[in-house]
Amino acid sequence: MPGFGIMTNRDGGDGARVLFSFGREVGWLMGQVNRGGRVSGPIFVFLGSAALLIAALSQRSSSTPNADPEDAAAEQTVAADAVVEATAPIDPDRLTMAFGATAANDSASRQGQVQGMVWIPGGEFSMGMNQAAESLCSYPGVAVDAAPIHRVYVDGFWMDETEVTNRQFAEFVEATGYVTVAEQTPSADEFPGAPPEALVDGSTVFTPTAGEVDLDNHLQWWRYEKHANWRHPEGPDSTIAGREDFPVIHVCYEDAVAYCKWAGKRLPTEAEWEFAGRGGLAGQLYSWGNELNPNGAYLANTYQGDFPVEGGDNGADGHSGIAPVRQYAPNGYGLYDMAGNVWEWTNDLYRHDYYQTLVKLEQPIRNPQGPDSSYDPVEPNAVKRVQRGGSFLCSDLYCTRYMMGSRGKGEVRTSSNHVGFRCAKSATGPNSTTASDD
Repeated sequence: MPGFGIMTNRDGGDGARVLFSFGREVGWLMGQVNRGGRVSGPIFVFLGSAALLIAALSQRSSSTPNADPEDAAAEQTVAADAVVEATAPIDPDRLTMAFGATAANDSASRQGQVQGMVWIPGGEFSMGMNQAAESLCSYPGVAVDAAPIHRVYVDGFWMDETEVTNRQFAEFVEATGYVTVAEQTPSADEFPGAPPEALVDGSTVFTPTAGEVDLDNHLQWWRYEKHANWRHPEGPDSTIAGREDFPVIHVCYEDAVAYCKWAGKRLPTEAEWEFAGRGGLAGQLYSWGNELNPNGAYLANTYQGDFPVEGGDNGADGHSGIAPVRQYAPNGYGLYDMAGNVWEWTNDLYRHDYYQTLVKLEQPIRNPQGPDSSYDPVEPNAVKRVQRGGSFLCSDLYCTRYMMGSRGKGEVRTSSNHVGFRCAKSATGPNSTTASDD
C-alpha cells in the first residue's frame, strides 16, 4: 500500500514502531505481527493515538521452534469460545451485574463558578465494564482491559463542558507561540535508521476505502499525511476556517498538557473522566442510559453504515465525520460529547492489567492516579496514556468504545484526526486530594 505511513513510537522502541510505511515497510510491519513467532488474537494495536485493530491468528507460526500442537489447539478452542460468548444473545440484566449504586457527594460543596466548566460533585461509584457487553461489538475484546468492575471514590472537581475547540486552541497558540508535535519535523535521533526523506512533519488521517474490505487490516483506511496538523486537519490544502467550534484534533498528550497548564487546568484522571461521563448513572452502557437510541434519537456522533467505505457513514446521527461541539444533549452533569466525536486524552498511564490490580485493593479506591508505568503487551516499548469516549469513527461493525467504561490508549507523542481532549480543574480547599493543576 504505497504512500501509507504512521508515527507510532518516538522512543525508538522495538515491536510495531513505524514512522512511514512505503510498500516494503508495510510488509515488514505485518511480518512482525504475522511471522514473528507466537501471536495471540485478536490483538488490538493502537498505533499511537489511532485505535487500530489487527486480527491476528490465535496460533503459533508453523516456523516457530518448539511449537506444541496441543497448546495451539487449546488456544484456538479458547478463542472460539470467546467469539461464541461475544456473539451470544444477551440478557439486559447482565449488563448491570456487579455495578453498585453511585453515591455522589452533596453538590453544595462546589466553590464559586468557573467559566466554561461544570462542577462534578465526586463521590463513590462502580468503575469499569461488564464482560457481558462484549456481545455489543462485532469484534470481541472491547471489555478485556476494562474489567473487573471495582469501586472508586473521587473528590469533586471542575470539568470542561465540551472538548477543547479549535477556537480555544488558537487562542493558546496565539498567546504562547506553541508548536504542536505534529507540526515539528521528526529527528533522526527520534527515529534512528529512518531515511531522511521520511522525516517530514505530519499526522495520522482516516482515509475511507473505495469499497468494502475485510476489517483485519487497518492499513487500508489510515494514512500518514504529510503536513497534517490541527490547523490543516486533512493535510496542507485543508483549513479550520469555519470549523472554529469543532474539537481541536491532531494533538498528542504533551500538546494537551501544554494547553491545560496555560489555561490553569489539567487533564482529568481516568477515574474522574468515567465518574463525570456516567453523569450520576450507575452501570449504564452509555452516558445517557442503557438504550443506544432512546425513542429513535441519536445522542452521540458515531459511525452509522458501512465501515470504512467512502460515503459509508450515512450521517443518521446528523453528522458524517467530526462534528462541532454541543450538537447533542448533555449528560446528567451537563457535559457534552462524552461519547463519540473525538477520543479524549486522560492523564493516566495505560496498563492492560491495571484494573486487575485495583480490584485486589481495599474498596473504594480513593482518587486513583493510574499505574506508575505504562505497559501494553502489543507494543511493550511504547509509553501510552488512556483515552476515553470513542469517536466519530466508532461503529458497531468494528469498534463500540463509545460505551461507558470502555478504554482506549494512545502513544504519548502521536496524534490523529479523531483524538482531542478536555480539561479538568481541582477544587481548592483542605478536602481536595486530586492531582495538582500545576
